[in-house]
Amino acid sequence: MQPAEHTPQRLGRARFAVSALFLSNGALFANILPHYPAIKDGLDLSNAAFGISVAAFPLGAITAGLASGALVRRYRSSRVATAGTLLIGLSILLAGVAPSWAVLTATLFLAGTMDAITDVAQNSHGLRVQKLYRRSILNSFHAVWSIGAVLGGLMGAVAAGLAVPRGLHLTVSFLLFTALTLVCYRFLLPGAEPSEPAEAPPVAAPGGAARRRSMMTFGILAALIVIGIAGALVEDAGSTWAAVYLSTSLDATPTIAGLGFVALVGLQFVGRLFGDRLVDRFGQRSVAQAGGILTAVGMGTALLSPSIPLTILGFGLAGLGVATLVPAVMHSADELPGLKSGTGLTVISWLMRLGFLFSPPIVGAVADASSLRVGLVVVPIAGILTLLASPVLPKRVRPHH
Repeated sequence: MQPAEHTPQRLGRARFAVSALFLSNGALFANILPHYPAIKDGLDLSNAAFGISVAAFPLGAITAGLASGALVRRYRSSRVATAGTLLIGLSILLAGVAPSWAVLTATLFLAGTMDAITDVAQNSHGLRVQKLYRRSILNSFHAVWSIGAVLGGLMGAVAAGLAVPRGLHLTVSFLLFTALTLVCYRFLLPGAEPSEPAEAPPVAAPGGAARRRSMMTFGILAALIVIGIAGALVEDAGSTWAAVYLSTSLDATPTIAGLGFVALVGLQFVGRLFGDRLVDRFGQRSVAQAGGILTAVGMGTALLSPSIPLTILGFGLAGLGVATLVPAVMHSADELPGLKSGTGLTVISWLMRLGFLFSPPIVGAVADASSLRVGLVVVPIAGILTLLASPVLPKRVRPHH
């Protein structure tokens, strides 16, 4: 007899519940982004000081990232993801009404720690559901995350444009998405995380050959990290600086300024929606190279000829360009020979957050020394780095049997 959790109806509800987790995760943080210019002005922060505050989010994520697996194993992915989502929403609410730079930095740090833990937990639960489906559905969850980010960005942009008090807006966002998460919790898969079967020990290789193989493996891993960080740089530029650049450098209204981030995550969603088909047809390497060109040319043109429409389009093309990078590097890292199962994936997931950590203060410092327009050159540079490192990606995705 088929277990109750394996029935199509039960799996369908579990898939919907995991999608709700990804939607809420994308929306909660995105709601505060259009308020960044007002928060920066209200606290009278320099670009560098604001960049340090924003960098506290990925710093928190890096700090907590390696503890995520242990928490999931001990308390279950369903519980950790649900509790983490609630704490992300609360942290974002507190950051939105922070009375000082120190409080803003501390609450964004807390939000980052919760985001790293929630990210691992919801992906872990999504993989459980995917295993029972016996086909790939993980990309659909990440596409739903993009929908949530667009939704949250639009909510924040409208609230900022209508001068809705930040505290009121972020309270409504917190209550709405945490309520959705709590309602869907009961539909997640029951029980603890399945244990991994023991692997057979690897066959020893001659010393010299083993060293060369190890050096090659770590060289490939380093190049994959470069590609992952390049994707993170582009995403951070949209989330941290798009609204600030459009409003301060190009005099866009608060509502229009919020559209830079919305364009980035919106076209990123489109790229993820069709990414699997493109990768199957042209291979990960070719798709990543096309994305690198799109990112470099799109945002480079926008910075050379600054205008509101071109800048919004530039952020959108950059989002489209990096849409498939994270799945590509995670897939490639997870299949690297010579590493224990999950090691490559864990290292990539953790180190990619370095892009989110270092990008805000670096861009902020460059902006203070020159201009934010110059600071945003990191986006086309990220596209160029993707092109340079792309040869480590496979030309074709090997099918799984």
